Amino acid sequence: MSNEYRYGSHTVSRLTAHIVWLTKYRYKILTGDIQKRCHDLIKQVCDSEDVKILKGAVSKDHVHMLVEYRPSMSVSDFVKRVKDRTSRMLQMEYPELRKRYWGRHFWAIGYGVWSTGNVTEKLVKEYLEHHKDQSNYEKENMILE
Repeated sequence: MSNEYRYGSHTVSRLTAHIVWLTKYRYKILTGDIQKRCHDLIKQVCDSEDVKILKGAVSKDHVHMLVEYRPSMSVSDFVKRVKDRTSRMLQMEYPELRKRYWGRHFWAIGYGVWSTGNVTEKLVKEYLEHHKDQSNYEKENMILE
């Protein structure tokens, strides 16, 4: 990536997350045309939500995505929109899915999400310790611990 940061009028950020969700009952239904259509729908939702897919895979029974998103976005709202839209569209376009998922629930409840990035907790602690060692730091700043 040439420019890793996202710039707003008053912000600079690079927020990334690894997101995983499963098909209901872990059915291996994401194959062939259904897999391709699911892939395309996910890309459409990401484009409309201003989310960049850094890496991702639509497997037979789950989806993995590494995404970069804007600071004002709620990851849970984003996942809800992706799962809702893909479920609705796939079941509408592939009637055989409605037979298998009679309750219209294509995806399993829930998802996994892990924050990622290039600044580790260790690095932040070292940075704060460096500032703590400076003279008068504790007089001028309130320490959060």
